[in-house]
Amino acid sequence: MPKKAKPAGPGTEEQPVPRKQLKAEAAGGPSPFNFDSPSGFFESFISPIKTETFFKEFWEQKPLLIQRDDPALAAYHQSLFRLSDLRSLCARGVYYGRDVNVCRCVRGKKKVLNKDGKVHFLQLRKDFDQKRATIQFHQPQRFKDELWRIQEKLECYFGSLVGSNVYITPAGAQGLPPHYDDVEPGDLLYFPRGTIHQADTPPGLAHSTHVTISTYQNSSWGDFLLDTISGLVFDAAKEDMAFRAGVPRQLLLQVETAAAARGRLSSLLRTLADRLEGSSQLLSSDMKKDFIVNRLPPYHAGDGAELSVPGGQLPRLDSLVRLRFKEHVVLTVKPDQDLSDETQEKMVYIYHSLKNRRETHMMGNEETEAHGLRFPLSHVEALKQIWNNPAISVRDLRLPTDAEKASLAVSLWTECLLQVL
Repeated sequence: MPKKAKPAGPGTEEQPVPRKQLKAEAAGGPSPFNFDSPSGFFESFISPIKTETFFKEFWEQKPLLIQRDDPALAAYHQSLFRLSDLRSLCARGVYYGRDVNVCRCVRGKKKVLNKDGKVHFLQLRKDFDQKRATIQFHQPQRFKDELWRIQEKLECYFGSLVGSNVYITPAGAQGLPPHYDDVEPGDLLYFPRGTIHQADTPPGLAHSTHVTISTYQNSSWGDFLLDTISGLVFDAAKEDMAFRAGVPRQLLLQVETAAAARGRLSSLLRTLADRLEGSSQLLSSDMKKDFIVNRLPPYHAGDGAELSVPGGQLPRLDSLVRLRFKEHVVLTVKPDQDLSDETQEKMVYIYHSLKNRRETHMMGNEETEAHGLRFPLSHVEALKQIWNNPAISVRDLRLPTDAEKASLAVSLWTECLLQVL
């Protein structure tokens, strides 16, 4: 029988921001964006620029300014976060440093004006009005439903975490010196990673508010190589004695690695590259799990009951089924963490974000938990069938016995990941 995936390692003991049950927010009338699918949303998000044009000409290459003369769209953007929202957020309990920064750009350098502990709105407004300070609010999607809705769709589209920050700056002021971000920000104005930029509020305006939405941090080929190399070595060491042979005596005591050792290591890396060419399944170490464990849960306007209720009747052999919440589920193969290094075997892990806590999203040191199931490697083909087909009969799953087919279907159904049609 499958087992529940083990929880991730513990985080710090700092408690998350208290949060009341939120109601759906009316964000300036009907949304101008298409939320029917992740690709449909992104297409509407960058309209009138075509998706193909964006990735061919701008993504990771050069900035893009998208200007749209649409009053309804402007009203929608203005509704995402307002200065007046800070009063209710402060009443819920937010803290300097973790949730809010108060800062000014003084002689080209950032000066932080934070107090200690809990943020009080009257003091925040005083610093804003009298000290001309910028208010930076971290990860507002934890509280603002429409930003949750937007960022959840972007996480589905990019397959990467999506964070945000709000900056509210008084007229004629500047909060931060020229700087660059190590992530991919974008909202009407797109900047590739590392673009130097600054923002200020022109005179004549009461204040400016802008939201930065950022993605693709820790999503480079280097990150992916670090994630998969351990799996390649794991497979190679089981089958090739060259990987199990001892390194030269006193290698770790040498200041410089000898030419013979460098040559041997180069040869082993070439062997790994050759093995990779003939492999269709990469063992993932952390990236898939880290993404799904830390991302937003599926957006829902009500109490989210559909996330905790199995889909339809209990599946049977003759049931037609399909995967639910596919964009919030990952399948990965990796060594069984319950066994010792000497006896490790591969297992199939299914992780999902249905039970993730929105209030801890992108907060870094907050404790997170992995939700999902694990199965023997013999189940991988049946699971791929479920993944790759819009609907499939339980009886047609590629498993040796009817009992295993039914057990797999019931396990996924109980976890709310399977819909009986």
